[in-house]
Amino acid sequence: MREILYLEIPTPDTHAVCRWLQQGFTPDIPAATATKQSTDDGIRLVFTQANERSQHANSSADASRASMLPEELSIFTWSVQRTTYLKVFRWAEQAVPYEQQLLKQLTQQIRSRFPHHYPEPPAIDLTHQSIFEALAPYYPKTVHYFQKMPNGEYDLRRVYWWEQRWRQGVRNPQQLKQVIFRAENSSQAASPTYDLIYIGGALGVIHAAVMARLGYRVLLIERLPFGHMNREWNISRAEFQSLIDLGLFTPAEFESVIAREYVDGFHKFFDANNPPQAKAPVLHTPTVLNVAIDAEKLLRLCGEKLQQAGGDIWDETEFERAEVSDQRVTVYSNHLANGESRLAMGRLLIDAMGTASPIAWQLNGGRAFDSVCPTVGAVIDGGFEPGVWDSRYGDVLNSHGDISRGRQLIWELFPGRGNELTFYLFHYHQVHPENPGSLLEMYEDFFTILPEYRRCDPEKLVWKKPTFGYIPGHFSIRASDRRVAFDRLMAIGDAASLQSPLVFTGFGSLVRNLPRLTDLLDTALRHDLLTAEHLNQIRAFQSNISVTWLFSKGMMVPTGKFIAPERVNAMLNTFFGILASEPPEVADRFVKDRAGWVPFNRMALKAAIQNPALLRWIWELAGSRDLLRWVVSYLNFTVSALLSWLLGWLPTVARSIQPWLEPRRPGLWLWLLVQSYAVTYGVGKPRPELLPVREHLKDESLMANG
Repeated sequence: MREILYLEIPTPDTHAVCRWLQQGFTPDIPAATATKQSTDDGIRLVFTQANERSQHANSSADASRASMLPEELSIFTWSVQRTTYLKVFRWAEQAVPYEQQLLKQLTQQIRSRFPHHYPEPPAIDLTHQSIFEALAPYYPKTVHYFQKMPNGEYDLRRVYWWEQRWRQGVRNPQQLKQVIFRAENSSQAASPTYDLIYIGGALGVIHAAVMARLGYRVLLIERLPFGHMNREWNISRAEFQSLIDLGLFTPAEFESVIAREYVDGFHKFFDANNPPQAKAPVLHTPTVLNVAIDAEKLLRLCGEKLQQAGGDIWDETEFERAEVSDQRVTVYSNHLANGESRLAMGRLLIDAMGTASPIAWQLNGGRAFDSVCPTVGAVIDGGFEPGVWDSRYGDVLNSHGDISRGRQLIWELFPGRGNELTFYLFHYHQVHPENPGSLLEMYEDFFTILPEYRRCDPEKLVWKKPTFGYIPGHFSIRASDRRVAFDRLMAIGDAASLQSPLVFTGFGSLVRNLPRLTDLLDTALRHDLLTAEHLNQIRAFQSNISVTWLFSKGMMVPTGKFIAPERVNAMLNTFFGILASEPPEVADRFVKDRAGWVPFNRMALKAAIQNPALLRWIWELAGSRDLLRWVVSYLNFTVSALLSWLLGWLPTVARSIQPWLEPRRPGLWLWLLVQSYAVTYGVGKPRPELLPVREHLKDESLMANG
């Protein structure tokens, strides 16, 4: 018996596929060649020549062997991950008559009968019905389980809003509503009330609190009730230390926001259908994402520190537009609770709205983001049977099946406080107008296949809240590829697409780069260097992670295209298997955006030697154009690594001449500071000892007075 075909069929209706095989599929071969027989899950094609060959066998042994191996093809289907899969096995040692022709016909006909389908959320009118009533016919399991959550109706409306906002941006990148305008200067206008106005209260409040405690006048505008989070956050102690070093948190406060700390975290991808060279053991990362943060408590604490430092928070307030002049930026917003218009003036506007940001789309025209991780999940507060999961461990990256309806689904599981468990289900996705990526479809998958991933009865789980969002990526060749600033405006976090293209953790990326961003922004504000020319230099670009976008590209199935179902898992297992064979610190540095040029090249060479097909697979998925772009990225990474080695002395020298250079040539000093960070942080080699140690970073009395 030998497997000769494996297909993913992008439909959850396995019975329809089985019926089509039995009733609709007619092999285009001579009728006398084979007979079709129905089975419970497919068909058998029995070839009539089998008996003839048995009769003409040269010996009784040959005849016995022939009778034991009848010439037939067994075609069967099964379902997992709300997807249908099909395999063909040959019950013979040699190819049966017309074998390749049959396989080609079967593949072509089944692709024609069951093509890719990318469902659209329905247009709904919530003035006459609830969100539950509107979506129940389309997403029954999603509605059912959101009804079990304390704020399920509000949260499901939020999911629907976010998906519609994302689709609008993807499909009409050139026709989005303009929200940033130039304004004429007026000598009569009042002075700005604020130094900094942040739009977006998740990642935004962390940065806002740091800047407020440096003495700046800060306003935070948040569309949701402040402290409401659609996601939970995980990080490591070493990474969080940067927030302690900046004076935002004390060690005791950090301990208070830890929901759970794990012994270890696991990475494992489904490999039952992979070739031997693409199977891998579990990768253990005990110091990666091993600290679960109580995100809402952390946000509330940041909000308190922001207000204690003199800052203001306008929550339940929606940003509408901003007008930029040479002296100020004026922000117009709407208080959702009462419809009242609100106006604020500041020196600088910070966009922290994430993927829903209309500012990010306007700044970058038709190419705000190249890729995205549509991510859904939930927090539960118990309901698992004993022994299903040990809360001392996290499941960092896991797949339990192959490509599912054009996506490689990946799970994460992070225990939280008490009996809480946080689940995420996501996939790497190439942004496409016909297929922007759907949160609602993903939620229907999530609630259906959760028992396949971890043994449970969803009806017995205590559903606490959903977790969801679009986490973006941008395939940058060099730092200047993406605009993150306008005059008196700059973006941070997901709006600037600063996260790693592999692990897609906007929170971790912001925290890792916060010292650099804070120092550069503080320098720009102190010297009023707030034009686009200066602000576009303040970004968390790293050449060592820009080169890894090809890996995430290899995890995306292009819209409308079929590839071997096991392909993405095989690529992931090849790479993570190599990481598992390296010392633990190599995997730790890689996932935390700290991999250097030598480790990257060593692992790339090992992958190519271990699995030579990897290069061809990447070529098929990425195409010649993106491979050429990647070559340029790699050359830029190589040059950056070389400059980092040659100019390792630059940060030390820059700090030594700062007292002389900064007051005389502040613009030149900002540029030199940017270059100092480029040869350290920019290649994954931060040097905290070279960060500025200034009195107002630690002076609590000044911080308290704002």
